[in-house]
Amino acid sequence: MTTPGLVVVDKPGGITSHDVVARVRRLAGTRKVGHAGTLDPMATGVLVLGVDRATRLLGHLMLTEKGYDATVRLGVATTTDDAEGEVVATTPAAHLDEAAVRARFAELVGDIEQVPTAVSAIKVDGKRAYQRVRDGEEVELKARPVTVHELVVRDVRPGDGVLDVDISLRCSSGTYVRAIARDVGAALGVGGHLTALRRTAVGPYDLGVARTLDELAEDFAVLPIAAAARAAFPAVDLDEDQAGDVRVGRPLDLPLDGLAGVFAPDGEFLALYEPRDGRARPVAVFV
Repeated sequence: MTTPGLVVVDKPGGITSHDVVARVRRLAGTRKVGHAGTLDPMATGVLVLGVDRATRLLGHLMLTEKGYDATVRLGVATTTDDAEGEVVATTPAAHLDEAAVRARFAELVGDIEQVPTAVSAIKVDGKRAYQRVRDGEEVELKARPVTVHELVVRDVRPGDGVLDVDISLRCSSGTYVRAIARDVGAALGVGGHLTALRRTAVGPYDLGVARTLDELAEDFAVLPIAAAARAAFPAVDLDEDQAGDVRVGRPLDLPLDGLAGVFAPDGEFLALYEPRDGRARPVAVFV
């Protein structure tokens, strides 16, 4: 039986996140596999999967910060704001001043209101936005607050009428890098879309711990749920009496600053607790 825990995959391009889940289900020998935060088929990099009861951690992990490396092509706009869409406009962009380009990207650092790309998994009246677009509907999504903690322009490369910009960023969950490409291109008056996207981190899990599907096929290793929880959340080690209370979902008299993992004296991961109404109360119990 597979140990409950996380599998951090370095997703290849050209397949869906669901394809990765299906492959890991076969390798793990269980149907109970889920992922924290979808990657588009063209995107590569960190995809965090939960196996067995660790799938219940995923909803909490999805709220954490993410890191990306990306290439934005200025001068071409597409229907999907990335290279998989149809070209809707081309405008010469190779002449753009590099300082002006860098300044536009810098303006997106901080707390911003971002309109998600229309071809997204956001539900509109119970139906995914991307499905509405495929069905020929006009989709207008409302702007949402997101945070870009850091955005570094690595290189600006003139091409045949276009300008390719390599960036690295750290951002809040729910931030669309495709929308950043679109918005910078629109602000510069030339249009823009994403030609490459690699997720470098989800919370504390980065490419350093990610493994390719081929590597997992050779040696299927799971990060045990206790180690995964310690990496992702502040940890509180309990005594036997407190651990007994947690096993039946009782509140604890513990000072917590936020969501925390609580552990038995032998290191077993028991639950996620949060401060509420003056006490530490269970959010999810895993035993």
